[in-house]
Amino acid sequence: MTTQSLTALLITLLTLAMITSLSTGAVPISGSDIWLWLSRGWLGQDTQLPHHIQIVLGDIRLPRLLMGALIGASLAMAGASIQGLFRNPLADPGLIGVSSGAALATLAVIVLGNTLLSGWMIRFGAFALPLAAFGGALAVTWLIYWIARKTADNRVTTLILAGVAITAFSGAVSGILTYLADDSQLRSFTFWSMGSLASVTWRDLAIASPWIVLALVLFPLMAPALNVMLMGDSVCEHLGIDASQVRRRVFLLTALAVGAGVSVAGMIGFIGLVIPHLIRLAIGPDHRALIPLSGLAGAALLVWADVFARLVVAPAELPIGIITSLIGGPFFLYLLMKQQDRSLQHD
Repeated sequence: MTTQSLTALLITLLTLAMITSLSTGAVPISGSDIWLWLSRGWLGQDTQLPHHIQIVLGDIRLPRLLMGALIGASLAMAGASIQGLFRNPLADPGLIGVSSGAALATLAVIVLGNTLLSGWMIRFGAFALPLAAFGGALAVTWLIYWIARKTADNRVTTLILAGVAITAFSGAVSGILTYLADDSQLRSFTFWSMGSLASVTWRDLAIASPWIVLALVLFPLMAPALNVMLMGDSVCEHLGIDASQVRRRVFLLTALAVGAGVSVAGMIGFIGLVIPHLIRLAIGPDHRALIPLSGLAGAALLVWADVFARLVVAPAELPIGIITSLIGGPFFLYLLMKQQDRSLQHD
């Protein structure tokens, strides 16, 4: 498949996902009403639409749709960049523990925001959660990088085991914080830990989207350097590319994207693993096309997953992280077995 045809296909899938997301739910809304509202209503003009439809579209579904598309795109771009950096198709931000680090930091702010971390809350206000999530994601990313540098051999297994250990440790500390949480904090964390876009508001979008958009803009700029890094650090040095600086920038952008997304929607896994691998199979490893097309595909997948989450157990709602895990878990096992088969063939 050519890059142009894949781009057209992904844009079509994303457009259909957006229309479906706005039209489906507890309150069905026709396509004509959506078009009328998008063309006039959101600008404050009179549309003759019932007030409840304008509320559903403007205050519930549109911010949810935009946040889902941004988070899906950022997770997929981060996954493509991390895989290129480690030269490893199994290096996903969630799989190697980055999302767990962001989630642990966020939970700490939620539970301890009125006690031990009250100073943090007072100082940063509405940005306390995104900044905490960013810090947690960045710390884990640097730890994973340090471990990878120390183990040149069998790096795939080491990364996976390191991710398992970090996730387990984060889960243990999260368990302690959960024990300290009150009933309202516990209910919020239980649903949030499985990933959800249900409570996204315009305020959440305003806080998280600038950081995510910044990452989305800067990730494609790393593509030429990541292409060179596929050939090894010695080639980078010969061409005058500072490999350490490239790694720092990719880590920073990954932590920024994952941290901001986790602080709003919770744990959403496997987007960064599945999407870049599928796009790479379709068009090859060139990051100049791989990163932006992964962003398009990630946005489309997460929006469709959110639509499915609203419909599968309606009128209740399934956490979106469960759906992405149902897709990504078997896919990860497939990749792991495929990687093992290649290792046996080389031996």
